[in-house]
Amino acid sequence: MASHFVTSADIPANGERLQNATVSKVKMIAGGLCAILSVVSLFLLFGPNEGWAATYAYSWLFALFFFFTLAVGGCFWTLLHNVSNSGWGTSVRRIMENLGSVYPWMFLFAIPLLCPAVQQYLYEWMTIHREGLSQDNVGLFDGFMAGFYGSDSLQGWLNDNHHALLANKLWYMNLFAWYTRFIFYFVGLTLVIRGLRKLSVEQDSDPNPGTVRLFKARFHSTYTLIIFAITITFAAFDWLMGLDYKWFSTMWGVYIFAGTALNSMAVIIITATLLQSAGYMKKVLTPEHFHIKGKLLLAFTIFWAYVTFSQFFLIWYANITEETSYFLIRNTGGWNTGMIFLVFGHFVVPFVILLQAWLKKNPKLLSLVAVYTLVMHVVDHYLISIPERSISLMNILPDKFGHVTTAVPGAFWGDVLAFVTVGAGFVFFYLRALGANNLYPNRDPRLLESANVSN
Repeated sequence: MASHFVTSADIPANGERLQNATVSKVKMIAGGLCAILSVVSLFLLFGPNEGWAATYAYSWLFALFFFFTLAVGGCFWTLLHNVSNSGWGTSVRRIMENLGSVYPWMFLFAIPLLCPAVQQYLYEWMTIHREGLSQDNVGLFDGFMAGFYGSDSLQGWLNDNHHALLANKLWYMNLFAWYTRFIFYFVGLTLVIRGLRKLSVEQDSDPNPGTVRLFKARFHSTYTLIIFAITITFAAFDWLMGLDYKWFSTMWGVYIFAGTALNSMAVIIITATLLQSAGYMKKVLTPEHFHIKGKLLLAFTIFWAYVTFSQFFLIWYANITEETSYFLIRNTGGWNTGMIFLVFGHFVVPFVILLQAWLKKNPKLLSLVAVYTLVMHVVDHYLISIPERSISLMNILPDKFGHVTTAVPGAFWGDVLAFVTVGAGFVFFYLRALGANNLYPNRDPRLLESANVSN
C-alpha cells in the first residue's frame, strides 16, 4: 500500500494488467464447470421429467436473479461514480466497470425465462393469458399501442372468465409488454455499460488523455441512470413479483435496489482486496479507499434495513389481502425462522461490525464482512424466490405437488446446482473482464487525486 505521497513517477506508465497463472486456471475451471452444468440444467428444465422441470425452474430463477443483482450493481456504481464527479473512486472505477461488464452475459442465463416451457411453472398469469389467446377472436395486438398495454379482446375474455384481477392489470401484465421490457433490460443497460467502459479503456492508451472523456462519461451517465432505474425496478416486478400475480408492493423496486447496491459493493471490496494481495494496485489503493467503501457498505446495510422494515410495516398496517400473502407464506413453517434470521443476520450483525472505523480500513477484515453480506444476500434472495415454489406448484400441478406443505422435498439440491452453474458463469465472465484491460485507468487525470485521498 502507498505509504507516502504518490506521484506520477510511482505509477507505471502503461498501468498494470492481470497476469496470473492461478487466475487463468480458476477462469478455465469456472468456464468448464459452467458449460457442463449448463447442459445438465437444460436437461432438467426441458427434459421429460415434469416434476424436475417445475422445481428447477424456481432454482434457476433464484440463481439468475442473485447474480443479476451483482452485475447490475456494477453498472450502478459506474454510473454513480461518473455522475457524482467522484475523485476518490478513480482507482477502483475499472473494477466497477468490469463488474458491470458481466451484465450483458447474464442474458445467456436469462434465456430460459423466455421459454413458455419454463414460464408455465413460474408465471401462472402467462398460462391464463395463453389460454385466452388460444380462443377465437382473442388477439394479442388489437389494443392501444398495438397491444403494448393489453388487447381489448383479451381483456374481454379475462372478464368473461372470472379473471377480473388479471383484466385490471392487463395494461402492464401482458405478454407483448413483458417480452418487450425483457429485451429492453438487456439492450438498454448493455449499451450504457459498454459505452462507458469503452470511453474509460480508450483513455489508457491515449498519449494526451485530457478530460474530454471524463466530461463525456459524466454527461452520458446522467440520463442513462434512468435506464438503470427502470431495469432493476421492472425486472424485479416482472421476474420476482410476477411469481404471484395477485401480490404487489410499492416498495419492491427500492427493496431489490438496496440489496443490489449493497452486495455489488461487497464484490468490489473483495476484488480489490484479492488484487492487492496478489501484488497489484499497491500504489493506487490505500486503506482510505477501503474505509470509504466500508462506509458505503454500512450506509446500504442501513438503507436495506430501512426499506425492508418500511415494506413490512406498510403491508402490516394496510392489512390488504393481496399484499399480506407475501409474508403469510414466509411466516409459515421453517421459512419464518429464515425471515427472523434475516433481521439479525442481514442488518444487526453487519451494522454493529461496520461501525468500527479501524475495521473498515483493514482490507482483509472488511473483505470478510463483505463475504458475510453476500451470504446474507443469498439467504435474502432464497427467501424471495423459493417459498413461492411449493404454493404455486400445488396449484399448477396438483397431481404431483398436491401433497407438499411449505417446501418441495429434495428440491434444495436443484437450488445448489443452479447456483453453482450461474455462479461459475459469473466468475468466468468477471475474470475475463478483469484480465482484458488495465486494472485501473492509469492515464486518468484524477488518478493521483484518488491515490492520495484522505477522509
